[in-house]
Amino acid sequence: MRVIPFVWPLGSGRGSASDDAVRLYYSRKTQEILHKYGPGPRVHFHVGLYPDGPPDTTVAQSTLKQSLFDAQERIVDHAARSWGAYETPPRRLLDIGCGLGGTSLYWAQEHGASVTGLTVAPEHLPIVRHFARHAGVADRVEPVLADVHDLDEARAYDAVYANESSGYTDRTRLFEVVAKALVPGGWFGIQEHFAGASDWREFMDGYYRTRLGRRAEYLAAAEVAGFELVQDEDVTDSVAEFWVQSMAWNTAELDRLRAGSGARPGAWTSERLEQSTIAHSKFFRLWRDHAVETRLLRFRIGGGR
Repeated sequence: MRVIPFVWPLGSGRGSASDDAVRLYYSRKTQEILHKYGPGPRVHFHVGLYPDGPPDTTVAQSTLKQSLFDAQERIVDHAARSWGAYETPPRRLLDIGCGLGGTSLYWAQEHGASVTGLTVAPEHLPIVRHFARHAGVADRVEPVLADVHDLDEARAYDAVYANESSGYTDRTRLFEVVAKALVPGGWFGIQEHFAGASDWREFMDGYYRTRLGRRAEYLAAAEVAGFELVQDEDVTDSVAEFWVQSMAWNTAELDRLRAGSGARPGAWTSERLEQSTIAHSKFFRLWRDHAVETRLLRFRIGGGR
């Protein structure tokens, strides 16, 4: 997730200790992400969509891994399709919190967009460039080490995309800089988790070094910045299964390690797998009960179509 995912991380207070904690967290997560969600070139770190119900979990670990990837791809493509990207592809797109580049490569490969991907983790830059070359879109994907709070571009993009990264931001500042960066009529698409009245919010924020917000907070910040909400889709029910599939992969990996197969340096340890599995079991209950909701929001700035 970021929560997750799968973002990529952006600090909620520029230059603060929390910024450093987020950078360190995602830098340390790199090898775990590659091991669980790789090998690439499109590597995602966010939840996935299971619209047809839960697939089997009593299958090979490789099958579980493919299922996770397919679900992650499915939610990105579903958002793009419902937001009209197939009919009117954005020529220039800003990917806020691009992580290891999975979503940036998706927009470049599937829709021909020229993508600028922002990340606060310097270790991710060469990885994204490597994957972009491997995918044949090195000329259309440019990863940039930057904090979105400091963005100062004007009318530079047809679309801006934030996949589970807006939780790391000051929402007022986020919508402000995005409004300036978009051309008139441009759109801002967000995939994010929204906190309800849950006693587990503090646990979730601490686990992912994030700061989940409420839907009303986003809508208020968007309105101040001149945005109109044009689409709001609740995909919580189709996302909840992601946590079950993730737990199944974790336990399969734990079994593999206990059988003496060994771990790659910097990748998952038994302790980390146990921590992740316990956390994801709690997340599954939160999503199942709609104590947390995952939504796909599309905002449009005035002045165009």
